[in-house]
Amino acid sequence: MGKLEATIKSEIQRLSKREVRSTFLPVRREVRAMRLRLSSLSKNFSTLNRLTKDQLEKMPKKGLEATPEEVKASRLTPERIRGLRKKLGISMRELGILTGTSLGAILSWEKGKFKPRGEKKAVLVGLRKLRKREVKKLLAEREGSKAKATRKKRAAMARRDRPGKRVIRKRK
Repeated sequence: MGKLEATIKSEIQRLSKREVRSTFLPVRREVRAMRLRLSSLSKNFSTLNRLTKDQLEKMPKKGLEATPEEVKASRLTPERIRGLRKKLGISMRELGILTGTSLGAILSWEKGKFKPRGEKKAVLVGLRKLRKREVKKLLAEREGSKAKATRKKRAAMARRDRPGKRVIRKRK
């Protein structure tokens, strides 16, 4: 009886293995094809991502631009400049950073002593198109680049040889 059971058991195992192979062989082929497809798609994606990044770097910075017609048609009164600043939720100093002017110039514009002209007027007209979040993001970028330049200047000043002080330089 033991031989018969062993024979039946081995036959069942053999048939079940054959059945499993016949079922999973097509699945295995599909998985292999999907892996190849995924690999090619990820290569294409990385290429497109790199090209997009290059294109974005080439494009002019969006946000603080206005067409000459818009600049010419705009009427920037002291009240409108102050209202724009309040609407965007920024201080005079931050507006100065965005426009590239001093705090005194912003104060003069808001008091009506002077009017913004040329590029500064175009920047103000461009600011009217933006929302608070966009302005905060742009401000963070500008302040970040400004802080980076300040750190570079300070580092250069610290490295500079000064009379009476010994400077130790690291070798590369």
